[in-house]
Amino acid sequence: MPYRPALNENELPPGTLRTVEIDGRKILLVRRDDGIYATTPRCPHMGLPLDKGELTPEGELRCKFHHARFDPKDGRVCQWADFPPGIQLVNLVRKPRPLETYPVKVEDGTIWVDVG
Repeated sequence: MPYRPALNENELPPGTLRTVEIDGRKILLVRRDDGIYATTPRCPHMGLPLDKGELTPEGELRCKFHHARFDPKDGRVCQWADFPPGIQLVNLVRKPRPLETYPVKVEDGTIWVDVG
């Protein structure tokens, strides 16, 4: 699938997260100092919305609910869910899984995403 327009670049300031819809599919846009990235909008731990989370000082995407952390650049798990105490029992059956990521480009002030 070709790249599709997602958002104007000025609508995504550095350090922000925003869910957009592209061709009926929800995508999370993440803007760090080193670029703009696109991932699935839900945490693979329990399916909760990642746009309620935050970017850590290290640039990791942190889920608000169970504190799983991901690198939005490549989707890798930086730390699996560890909150609240006792969540480790759930983690016995919910093994770490990376985020799905999508290619992004910025042209003429528009963020484009290839949702494949």
